[in-house]
Amino acid sequence: MTTLHDFSLKDIDGEEHSLGEYRGKVVLVVNVASQCGLTPHYEGLQKLHASRAAEGFAVLGFPCNQFAGQEPGTDAEVKEFACSRYGVEFPLFSKLEVNGPGRAPLYAWLAQEPTQPQGAGDIQWNFEKFLVGRDGRVLARYGPRTPPEEL
Repeated sequence: MTTLHDFSLKDIDGEEHSLGEYRGKVVLVVNVASQCGLTPHYEGLQKLHASRAAEGFAVLGFPCNQFAGQEPGTDAEVKEFACSRYGVEFPLFSKLEVNGPGRAPLYAWLAQEPTQPQGAGDIQWNFEKFLVGRDGRVLARYGPRTPPEEL
């Protein structure tokens, strides 16, 4: 059975990371964008990450430019924006695709998982959220408009 821990991706600085590093932690996987009406979710995501890190919780951000071109910058520009504007300290990864033929394997797996309250299928928009348990299995999927504070 595939889990989050089976995937490796490049972080925003270009270094390869195994998501197995998050074994034993609860993780929130989010596709992020800098020029979206939902971009202020960065603030709530950072608060969630900071307030629950001691409990073994982490937010992982995956920039994506597939929705109305709302993440047009380079990885360096995305990092600068998120860190300077929203104080993001949670891990950010290199830009990727979440839908279509170029979909990253992580998102191919996430999109097909049967979840609640939102079911399996393509990612709808920026800031869709997947809650993953300590065992690496998807626990829940939340639509883009669900604020981090409500998770």
